[in-house]
Amino acid sequence: MLVLGIETSCDETAAAVVGDDRTIHADLVLSQLDDHAPYGGVVPEIAARSHVDHLDALIARALDEAGVGFADLGGVAATAGPGLIGGVMVGLTTAKAICAVRALPLVAVNHLEAHALSARLVADIAFPYLLLLISGGHCQLLVVEGVGRYRRLGTTVDDALGEAFDKAARLLGLGYPGGPEIERAAEAGNGARYELPRPMLGRPGCDFSFSGLKTALGRLVAGLAGGAPGARETADLAASFQAAVADVVCDRVRNAAARFHADHGPGGVLVVAGGVAANRFLRRQLAEAAARLGLELVVPPARLCTDNGAMVAWAGIERLALGLADGLDAPARARWPLDERRVPVEA
Repeated sequence: MLVLGIETSCDETAAAVVGDDRTIHADLVLSQLDDHAPYGGVVPEIAARSHVDHLDALIARALDEAGVGFADLGGVAATAGPGLIGGVMVGLTTAKAICAVRALPLVAVNHLEAHALSARLVADIAFPYLLLLISGGHCQLLVVEGVGRYRRLGTTVDDALGEAFDKAARLLGLGYPGGPEIERAAEAGNGARYELPRPMLGRPGCDFSFSGLKTALGRLVAGLAGGAPGARETADLAASFQAAVADVVCDRVRNAAARFHADHGPGGVLVVAGGVAANRFLRRQLAEAAARLGLELVVPPARLCTDNGAMVAWAGIERLALGLADGLDAPARARWPLDERRVPVEA
């Protein structure tokens, strides 16, 4: 079975054709980075208009690259949320039109579920597994018990991790998006030079907080001579910020692993997904932490960590295999948590 996947939840227009044998026949992503970089972040109206301008042609290119037509598809999967509602509506409406005309099943995909299941596109991972989802809009720890079955252990109480990187990069006078810019600057830096707080470190539970870390970084920058860091200070501040982030994330993962093992026994898999999972320093720290915790670390390739149509198509494949298609009245959602419930801190 082949499924067309459509992703338009933020600032990437993406289309992919994926088979249920895990073959990615086409995977195209059109970045809007240059459109949004002057604003230091994503402008929703610009994003939605760009999706309208480019999605149809991108779908045609994906089908052509895969060597198939609409008649060869077993279904269409499109992100239905969460995300910027204008962009989500563009992709979901396009998918509905294709399904209506071609009599194909529609899967209205939760963008977070697409990230959660993306590792199963590239590796034979059994349920349940522990998931660290870190991106520009989300920062969560969950137990993935099955398709559509998620138990949230913790989330951010303020900034998502990708958002925190963007804000830190602006404070340091770096470009957008902030994650790659911080990582690049930190390569030449000394992560022990500046003392930054580690919010939530050592506390019970699996929640995150990054707002205080960002504020502390801002105060350090403001206290520098001239009110702006030079090249050496920028590198050291970036490395110090990145080191603080890694310490916090690994601490939260340690608490989540304890809960996972209490419920499911020793061993298991830790999947790290979302755009921030592409950060190589953080991946190295998480690999060391996972080894200490007796977990196998699985991180999808960087291309599948950022927003893409292949992960959406795969989520559609997983759902269609269980008979979970959606009606053409499926709504677009700006907010759509994987699990409304929270595991108590004491649990």
